[in-house]
Amino acid sequence: MTRHPGGGRRGSARWGHWRSRLWLGSSVSVRWDGHVQPASCRRPAGVTPLGGLRRAVLVAAASCVALSGCADVVQGRAVSPIYDPATAGGLPINNVPSGPRANAPALTLTVHGTDMGPIDKLAALSVEDIEDYWRVNFPRTLSGKYEPVTDLYSYDSHNPASPTICDNDTYGLTNAFFCDDDWLIAWDRGAFLPVVQKYFGDAAVTGVLSHEYGHAIQSMAHLVKKSRTVLVAEQQADCFAGDYLRWVAEGKSPRFTLDTGDGLNKVLAGVITSRDPASVKANDSRGHGTALDRVAAFQAGFTSGATACAAITMESIQARRDNLPEALQLAASARRADRPITETSVRQLIDELAKILSPKTTPTLSMQPAQCAGTESTTPVSYCPASNTVFVDLPGLQKLGEPGDERHDYVLLQGTNTAISALISRYALAVQHERGLPMSSTATALRTACLTGIAERQLGQSGDAATSLTSRDIDQAVAGLLGNGLAASDADGTTVPAGFNRIAAFRAGLTTGSIERCYADFRA
Repeated sequence: MTRHPGGGRRGSARWGHWRSRLWLGSSVSVRWDGHVQPASCRRPAGVTPLGGLRRAVLVAAASCVALSGCADVVQGRAVSPIYDPATAGGLPINNVPSGPRANAPALTLTVHGTDMGPIDKLAALSVEDIEDYWRVNFPRTLSGKYEPVTDLYSYDSHNPASPTICDNDTYGLTNAFFCDDDWLIAWDRGAFLPVVQKYFGDAAVTGVLSHEYGHAIQSMAHLVKKSRTVLVAEQQADCFAGDYLRWVAEGKSPRFTLDTGDGLNKVLAGVITSRDPASVKANDSRGHGTALDRVAAFQAGFTSGATACAAITMESIQARRDNLPEALQLAASARRADRPITETSVRQLIDELAKILSPKTTPTLSMQPAQCAGTESTTPVSYCPASNTVFVDLPGLQKLGEPGDERHDYVLLQGTNTAISALISRYALAVQHERGLPMSSTATALRTACLTGIAERQLGQSGDAATSLTSRDIDQAVAGLLGNGLAASDADGTTVPAGFNRIAAFRAGLTTGSIERCYADFRA
């Protein structure tokens, strides 16, 4: 969200919630001046903050994002990097800490107003690393004059005497922001960044600041104007953050490392916490985007680099959205509340899936505990190939579908469609089994996600009040792909390490509606 000095809402923050396991070592040094000079931010200027997400959002994904194991990688054929189960956006799945290197270079940046604590040291280390990346890569990929952002401000939003920065009262401003006219980046060390660090780790702080630096990159490259749409500005910044974090994930940063499995999943979980509420209209230029929008922008930067970020426009965003049925776009439905999950609603859904996925032999539905020789149970929903049965643990499914979100419940978004998408995925396994496809492989897991997307697209178009879906439901499915991952798993519940790929496979089915594409793109 674009804010102007003095005109923004307090307690707001959007985007950038990551994790890591390393603490900034005592060997790091930085130059501190220990006070703020509010007069240095005199002019009315555009401020680009993280946006409208409260601190509670930061609690969400850390406790929700879990990984299952990874099955054998399919060999012997070319695979699109975004679908390859052995990679994340083309990078091999690694197993490294996500955070600062122990031997990170000493810092030289000044931080105004610092308390000389570890949060400010970590933030300064992050900005210096981000600046190093763009100093080299900006001239290679973008037009304009590169001007580093080295004027950094720290404040404590808990302190009533917290200074004015860029004409903004920072008391109560739990945020981080880039100020264009005064060419500075500021952050809240009192509430915002400590919560990011606590629940997502040190690398989360780097992610927040890479998004803010992305707004500076926009300005240098003359990509946006004062009257820019917030939607384009925020998605470009998401994209530039993805570009920088690719460099980190490649092991090229002298200061940070990033795990392309669990670590990158936490990045994406942070990205989707900044989604728009369902009440935002699809054509509202002040919006920030759905979960799919935000992930797509980040993935564009991670896989295609800064030139792809510069190409993001309102038209390109709308073109991407036009691949979805109108019912699955923002504000297309008046329904806001989650529907209860009952035995009746489960049976109605199974009937709809028979029409959508058209198996020759409809699988049996059982509401009894799963029993299947040779196949692991994936409670609360399981598929048994031996008996062609979909098992549903109704109380467990109801619990999985309990409404919750980051702002109110301290959990990553969940609701009815978190559970429904998992149930659909077990039915999708039955359809694959009928074709004689293996039930246990990473290709099966991703194909299942794709077929789940197909079914959700059709449910969005059905018009049946009992089973229809909205954009909010799709956001729940995306969150579930990063959380339990069941909708992108094989019959044994094994998924691929990279949530990056899980979401890409789901989106392939959701946006194209082609069942045969799922079989072509994710061959056994």
